[in-house]
Amino acid sequence: PLTRAVREGGICYLDEVVEARKDVTVVLHPLTDDRRRLVIDRTGEELAAPRPFMLVASYNPGYQNILKKLKPSTRQRFVSIGFDFPVPEVEIPVVMRESGLDVDRATGLVRLGGKIRALSGMDLEEGVSTRLLIYAATMIAGGMAVGRAIEAAIIEPLSDEPDVQQALRDLAAVIYG
Repeated sequence: PLTRAVREGGICYLDEVVEARKDVTVVLHPLTDDRRRLVIDRTGEELAAPRPFMLVASYNPGYQNILKKLKPSTRQRFVSIGFDFPVPEVEIPVVMRESGLDVDRATGLVRLGGKIRALSGMDLEEGVSTRLLIYAATMIAGGMAVGRAIEAAIIEPLSDEPDVQQALRDLAAVIYG
């Protein structure tokens, strides 16, 4: 896809670029600086990226660890735009549209998501994503009990730690109790 985008002057989107091997990200360097060149070692070819070519990369900087960190020399080759979770007024309609869940139950899930995201001092590597809220909402809309859907789509994916899982269950019970 990268070679094709360079050849055709398209847009190449690299999702979770920190997951790429280091030898792959180094190939991006001459493409993402003033050289705008893609060197293909296997064929000995060097492609000049046409003006319309764009490289877009995404990653979650808060989830990086020492083994999966974007090198400063790579990160500095991109313009950065930060995103946060959507506000409830935006997230509730998204959860409803994507899952078919009604407004009251979608509002409860988004409220739970906000409470989990606001937790500090918990052993959570990441907060609950809109994606996980949609998974839970889809299960509920399909007839699964709310507690079981929250357990399967939110609590279990967020942590393996029994204490953390119990704290999340307790939080859900406060909202749905």
